[in-house]
Amino acid sequence: MKGQIVFYATVLTVTAAALFASGCGSTANSASANNTNTQPATVTVTTAQAVVQPIPSYIEATGNLAGDAQTDVAPAVGGKIVEVNFDIGSYVNQGDVLVRLDPRDAAIRLEQARAQLDQSRQAVAQADANVEQAIASLRQTQARLGVRDGETFQIKDFSQVKSITAQLELAEKELRRTERLLETGDVSRAIYDQRKAQRDSLLGQLDEARSNAAVAIRAINTAQSAVETARAAAGAARAAVGAAEAQVSQAEKGVSDTAVRSPISGFVAERTADLGEYITPNTPNSKIATIVRTSTLRVKIDIPEQNVGKVATGQGVSLQTSAYPDRNFAGTVVRIAPSLNAQARTLTVEAEIQNVDGLLKPGQFATVRITQSKPEAAVMIPVAAVKTDGDINRVYVIKDGAAREQIVQLGLLENNMIQVKNGVIEGDMVATSNLNLLSDGVFVAQ
Repeated sequence: MKGQIVFYATVLTVTAAALFASGCGSTANSASANNTNTQPATVTVTTAQAVVQPIPSYIEATGNLAGDAQTDVAPAVGGKIVEVNFDIGSYVNQGDVLVRLDPRDAAIRLEQARAQLDQSRQAVAQADANVEQAIASLRQTQARLGVRDGETFQIKDFSQVKSITAQLELAEKELRRTERLLETGDVSRAIYDQRKAQRDSLLGQLDEARSNAAVAIRAINTAQSAVETARAAAGAARAAVGAAEAQVSQAEKGVSDTAVRSPISGFVAERTADLGEYITPNTPNSKIATIVRTSTLRVKIDIPEQNVGKVATGQGVSLQTSAYPDRNFAGTVVRIAPSLNAQARTLTVEAEIQNVDGLLKPGQFATVRITQSKPEAAVMIPVAAVKTDGDINRVYVIKDGAAREQIVQLGLLENNMIQVKNGVIEGDMVATSNLNLLSDGVFVAQ
């Protein structure tokens, strides 16, 4: 609290003294005794002086409290309610089970999904074995033909074809030379016929070698195709495993969803679930409860247009409710609307109030003060000097030995001092005890 509180309290006991008039005689003494008996009752009080001190200035507005978060809880799957673990007003933590549904159907679906997954995994194992067998067959064929992975095998590259082709080329040359010698008479016709027969024999052998090479190529292609087919089957089997795993996950979620849990921590504001009831998410209103989070509350404040420039996010706010008039609740401005309300010419500001003790409730009406940076002077008196009757606040100002009742309007509460906006000025002495014995005009002793 800014400034120094200075007030003075004194307690004095005043004893009545006899008043004596000038002169003597029994008549004077009798009159003095009568005056003493007619003195009004006197109330002994403690007093404090009203002081002026700087207090934080603020913009005051009103608003309704609302929960920081509110959610309707509904089931993700249908089923019969077999267990209810909450009621209206209950506090639930995030993840707490609110209701349980009959899990038997979901458990059967999970068992079926797991059986299908086992079958799919066995199919993958068989497909992998087929792939290994096809690859082994391919390797044997390649080894027999001298072909390595990645090579393009052609008929002309077949070893038998290459050998016979070389012999055929030599035989062709020999035959052409013999033909020329036959024309000159240097060789006999028999030799020529022998060379020609040898060439023709090689041509036949080449055709046979090419046929063998073609068969070998088809064998390699068949083996490669078998590997590709086996790999495709293995891929399909693995895809089936993936689908089966997804089915298992979905079935497991179905079992888990039979326990309907609270998505947030908070108080139960509404309950619509009853034991034995069948619920389904397909109905228009399938909620079983409404949960409200109250650890932090929100309050919307309408700021007049002339004060728009005095509000910014991060500013502190002080909140009071009629339920706790002597207590302030702290908060912070967190959101400001981008535009004004065109009809009301006000700016909507939202503040968050920490509700650690849980005293505040959503829906309560509150007075909110947004603290400004520049303080203002205020008349302050002790809280003990205020007598509250309903919505009326009274203060007793001590003047000329008597209590003078003042109806006052209160302001900011700072520790044990409270602002008085009217009815009391700086320097006034106010009663701070025995207020229930005071009324306007009662004599007091200080």
